[in-house]
Amino acid sequence: MQSRLSAQSSWLQSYYFGRAIFSIAWVVAAVLFSGQAGPASFLLVIYPAWDAIANLADGRVNGGLKANPSQALNVAVSAITTIAVIVAVGRDTYAVLAVFGVWAILAGVLQLSTGVRRWRHVGAQWAMILSGAQSALAGGYMISRSIGTVAPTILDVAPYAGFGAFYFLLSAIWLVARAHRSARA
Repeated sequence: MQSRLSAQSSWLQSYYFGRAIFSIAWVVAAVLFSGQAGPASFLLVIYPAWDAIANLADGRVNGGLKANPSQALNVAVSAITTIAVIVAVGRDTYAVLAVFGVWAILAGVLQLSTGVRRWRHVGAQWAMILSGAQSALAGGYMISRSIGTVAPTILDVAPYAGFGAFYFLLSAIWLVARAHRSARA
């Protein structure tokens, strides 16, 4: 049992670091390409697609999607969001931000659920729980901006991705520190 928990903790360290690196790179690219419609649209499409792929991989590594229903649902929500973003990009930026807002709420609630479930087995999930809650709040903010008068841009999504990077990085570091303390004990 201990080796399985150690393997899961090791996987989560790598997974969280990978998610943080992707989100940091995405934010940098969003800032660099914010004034260019094509690259910005591409970035808006790949963000939820990446989330679907990442949740799929994590769910499979941790017992399969049947054992991880919140992640299975997150895969579906993120895949549907990817398609919705593709459609919305062709419409206008208000629609894109509204789609991201709905996705942030749903993905946040599902991430919070995954964090609570994992806490019992792996621990060190408080940052993921906070991230899920903040994601849901950010989604509400994005929806409110999507009905405003100022045209949204990719820079309205970048802080959401930036906070995600922060929480994933914090979770990875927390797990590394916890593993180091356990190894020394």
